[in-house]
Parts: sequence; C-alpha cells; structure tokens
Amino acid sequence: MSDNVNHPDHYTSSKAECSGCEKQIECIDVTRHMNFNIGNAMKYLWRYQLKNGTEDLEKAIWYIKDEIKK
Repeated sequence: MSDNVNHPDHYTSSKAECSGCEKQIECIDVTRHMNFNIGNAMKYLWRYQLKNGTEDLEKAIWYIKDEIKK
C-alpha cells in the first residue's frame, strides 16, 4: 500500500539502491544533503516521469536558474 505522505510512489519508485546495504534509495535520501534550490531541482527531476512531466522539468529549470542568480 502506498504512503502518499511519507513515501509517495513518485519518490520511491527508483530502482537505485545503496551498494552497501541494498536499501532502496528515496529522493529524500539524496536531497536532504543539498541546499534548497538544488534539492528542489533534484526533486522535480527525480519525479518528472511519474508525476507532472514537462511541468516538473520546467520547475527544475526555475530552481537551477534561481541558484545561478544567487
């Protein structure tokens, strides 16, 4: 059963896993180590195929451009 609050499918469906423990890697495992803009860009790139397609790619671009402005 999907947990849309803590582990939504669009963030947990990656086949990526930790090579040391073989635990599935979720988006939050990666983005929590990034600053706000880069973490958000990564979030939108991670999920774009499963959620909002081109819209998510455009959002990622927005956050990357904002980071460049900083």
